[in-house]
Amino acid sequence: MQNPKLYLWYGFLASNLFAYLMIVLTRELVLKQEGTAGIITTADFIFLPILMGIICAYFWKDLGLRTSGRLIYTTYNFIFVLFVSAKFMGEGIICLIIVSPLLIAFMMLGVWIGKVMFEKGKRTLNIGIVSILFLVILVDPLTQHNNQHMVTDTMLIKASPQQIWEHVVAFKPIEAKSKYWLFSIGMPQPMESTVDAYALGANRKCIFSNGMVFDEKITVFEPNVNLTFTIVKQPEDPEIMGHIQIQEGQFLLHDNGDGTTTLTGNSRYELYVYPAWYYNIWAKSITRNVHLRAMEHIKKLSEAAAS
Repeated sequence: MQNPKLYLWYGFLASNLFAYLMIVLTRELVLKQEGTAGIITTADFIFLPILMGIICAYFWKDLGLRTSGRLIYTTYNFIFVLFVSAKFMGEGIICLIIVSPLLIAFMMLGVWIGKVMFEKGKRTLNIGIVSILFLVILVDPLTQHNNQHMVTDTMLIKASPQQIWEHVVAFKPIEAKSKYWLFSIGMPQPMESTVDAYALGANRKCIFSNGMVFDEKITVFEPNVNLTFTIVKQPEDPEIMGHIQIQEGQFLLHDNGDGTTTLTGNSRYELYVYPAWYYNIWAKSITRNVHLRAMEHIKKLSEAAAS
């Protein structure tokens, strides 16, 4: 047998080469099916990492690795995947943080499945499992993907709707330091909103910390009650914005009749990354903290005006 270290590297290189080729292929299939290559499917983050783990297990099957050894070398391969993604595929730190739990979990699952598969006398099982996973990777991009969601947040403000309204339509730059951990490590955060007129059809801009600007059009303008706007253009930020389309934002004001107002913020968006159950956890968290940062600033400005 050759140097065992070579077989470790064979596993790393073969699994990553396979993953790269499959990603290129699935992007082409998605482009033909959906008209955009921005959709990342469930196969990319679940079934492909499982197959990567199985490929590694094949090359490592005669090395006598214990469970701890498999975990360690799978972690090395995972780090290698992150390096390649950052260096050659242009993925940023935020994106890598988000995808990491899925990748490492399913790569390890694949190595465990491979260990069972490559035990003697299980050739039929091997062919069946690999064939099913390979088929899923090819078929998943050809299915229709529709993943729309809405996030709602409310905040009590000690001011009247009349005192709050102008700050809802547009607000001055936010000076407060962010409390949300993703904002703290570099994710763009809302800083200011501007408007060219306080009227229906006016153009509104939401400006983020890195200069990203969302261009918006006011579609509902009910003073002191309802401000609704559609997103007519969102920034081209491939790390996050390439995988989500913000469709509409809304602020609703409810007079509580006791000198306070309940401010409700709604955002509607469509995700282009799957599995939806996983990535929507992140999308909701990010959207919620965008809401809260803006709404806390509106609260501060409004209550200062009311005092």
